Amino acid sequence: MFVTLIRVSESRTSRRERPAKPALTREGIIAAAVAIMRTEGLQRVTMRRLATELDTGPASLYVYVANTAELHAAVLDELLGEVELGGASGDWADQLIGVLTSYVEVLTANPQLARTAVATRPNGPNYLRLVDRILGLLADGGVARTRAAWGVDLLLLAGTAHAAEHAGAGATADQEWETLGQTLSTVDPRRHPHIHELSDLLLAGSHTERLTWSFQALIEGLSRTEVPGE
Repeated sequence: MFVTLIRVSESRTSRRERPAKPALTREGIIAAAVAIMRTEGLQRVTMRRLATELDTGPASLYVYVANTAELHAAVLDELLGEVELGGASGDWADQLIGVLTSYVEVLTANPQLARTAVATRPNGPNYLRLVDRILGLLADGGVARTRAAWGVDLLLLAGTAHAAEHAGAGATADQEWETLGQTLSTVDPRRHPHIHELSDLLLAGSHTERLTWSFQALIEGLSRTEVPGE
C-alpha cells in the first residue's frame, strides 16, 4: 500500500510544471464560438459553454464580449468573411446580385444563424466590407447617393429574410412547400378568386430563380424610386 501511494504521488504534475493557458483575446473567443456553433449549433454558443471550452470563468469573457447577443453578432460577422465580394461577371447589377447571392448562401449554410441574423445587426470588419462593396457597386450603376444609402439596408434585409425562410431546407421543408402548393391549387375560387387564378404561378420557379428575380426587382426599384426630400 505504501509503495502504491508513492507511485501515485510521483505521477502527479506540479502546477508549476503545467503549461500556461493561452491568454484570452477577443479573436480567440470568437474563433472558439464559431467552432462550437459548427459542431453543436448556435443554441450552444453561450458564455458558460464558451468558458468551459476555454478553461476559464464566464466573468473573464465579459471583458471582451458584453453579452450573448454581442457574441452571436461577432460570430455572424466572422462568417460574413466567407461572402464572395468579387469575381462575378457582367455589369454592376450582375456583380451586385452575385455578392447578395453569396451572402444568402453563407447564411443558408448556417440555419440557426440565418434566423438570428434577422434580428441581429453586426458591425464588425467583414460586415463593413460587405456594405462598402454593395455601396460601391450601386455607385458604379449611377444610383443616387441617398437611394444607395437606404437601398443597401433593403437589399441585405431581403437576402437575410430569404435565407431565414429557406435555411435548413430538407425533407420537412420540401413537404411543407408541397403541402402549401396543394392548398393553393384547391382553394375555393368563389372565396379566393385571385389565388385560384394564379395558383400555378404563386410557387413557380426555383429558389435560385426567385431569389435572382427579387434582387433584380429591388435594384431596379431603388434605382428609380425617389426618397423623401430628394
